[in-house]
Order: sequence, then C-alpha cells, then structure tokens
Amino acid sequence: MGSLSIWHWILVLVVVVLVFGTKKLGNVGSDLGKAVKGFKDGIKGEEDKPNSSASAPMAAPQQVADKGTVDVDAKEKMKQ
Repeated sequence: MGSLSIWHWILVLVVVVLVFGTKKLGNVGSDLGKAVKGFKDGIKGEEDKPNSSASAPMAAPQQVADKGTVDVDAKEKMKQ
C-alpha cells in the first residue's frame, strides 16, 4: 500500500509538465546542471590549492577593545 507503481509516477510527471510547462522544466534542468558543474569545479579547485594555514605559523591573538569578550582558549586551559 505504501509503494507507488509506475502509473502513479507517470501521472505525477504529466501533472508536473502541465503545471510548469516544458520550457520552465528545461530551464530548471540546465540551471541544475550548471550548478552541479560549478560545485564540482569549486571542489576540484580547493583540492589543488595547498593548505596555507598548515605551513604558516599561528599569529598572536589581537587585543580586543571590549572587556566583556572572553577568550575561548583561556576557558579551555582553566578547565584542565
């Protein structure tokens, strides 16, 4: 009772095509393809770049003008 047959999916597809039209569905498909390609290129680009934070020494923390700010490292050191 919980599964849908092929005829249910065909009916859903026909309703979607009638509601949105083939032109809008084509645009959605091409936009989705461009988004996936851009995502893959972005992931590939980040893998090629060397990790600059691993080779660079850690910078000293800057002074904060607001005295209400608490340094997270200080809290963690106090707990130990």
